[in-house]
Amino acid sequence: MKNSNKNPESQKEGPIAIQGYEGSFHQVAAQYFFGKDVPVLPCATFKEVIRNSIDKNKADGGVMAIENSIAGSILPNYNLLQSSDLQIIGEVYLQIEQNLMVNPGVTLEDIHEVHSHTMALQQCYEFLDKFKWKLVETEDTAFSARYIYQRKSKHIAAIASSLAAELFGLHMIAPSIQTLENNYTRFLVLKRKDVATVVEKADKASVNFHTDHSRGSLAKVLNKISDAGINLSKLQSFPIPGSDFKYSFHADMEFENISQFEEVIESIKPLTKVVKIYGIYRKGVIPRPIRKKNAKELKIEINGQR
Repeated sequence: MKNSNKNPESQKEGPIAIQGYEGSFHQVAAQYFFGKDVPVLPCATFKEVIRNSIDKNKADGGVMAIENSIAGSILPNYNLLQSSDLQIIGEVYLQIEQNLMVNPGVTLEDIHEVHSHTMALQQCYEFLDKFKWKLVETEDTAFSARYIYQRKSKHIAAIASSLAAELFGLHMIAPSIQTLENNYTRFLVLKRKDVATVVEKADKASVNFHTDHSRGSLAKVLNKISDAGINLSKLQSFPIPGSDFKYSFHADMEFENISQFEEVIESIKPLTKVVKIYGIYRKGVIPRPIRKKNAKELKIEINGQR
């Protein structure tokens, strides 16, 4: 699988921890970064992803979703990142395409139920509302695909990734049925600091800092970043545990060269109480949206497959 986000120096010998089952969008993101043949370690929760990524006996790293272009930041995952001491070595922007899939030979008329994660179902309501199918919420999109494959069901469809269809030999009877085309999830690629190597041609960094909370202290930091010609692509505040409404800030900075970033870090240190660098890596590429088929095209395609 070709991908411009791929970091040639980040090839792994062991598995990469992912949230969800095989065939999940996390596995798709892992393949985009590491290559088609990367082994994965499925995890039930994001906390488990972090725990296994830290354990050198379990995994060589992890892939974790951090934000979505529609739903916004996954705030608990920032907290997991902060407490983990893992290093960010890259990022992947993945367009989330939801596909209706069935066992081979099953037609639209055969379907009685559609199974998927609640968010996937919600993303496809415009399409699903055209039918009188029972919608069943499950814990994971890929789990739903595996379920209908294992049951050899002739009356249940799943909504999941194209990778899930490939892994379980399912037929995508209606591809790209999500309502919104511009639905992207950003994934962080994580590695233990003791084995992380310097990323060549890095142009992005993730940093956490907090100030003394005096008047104008945050503005002074932001002015230093702006004056250095660095693009602040994200700024997210988090309450500091045990404090009286004091906050730390997660900042994603985009720059032209590493010396530019290093200089700005030195310039903000006198203005901050704590500065922690989560990772210096290459900026991910947002893929161009794939044009969805209109209703007429989709109908012709479906009819042609019967």
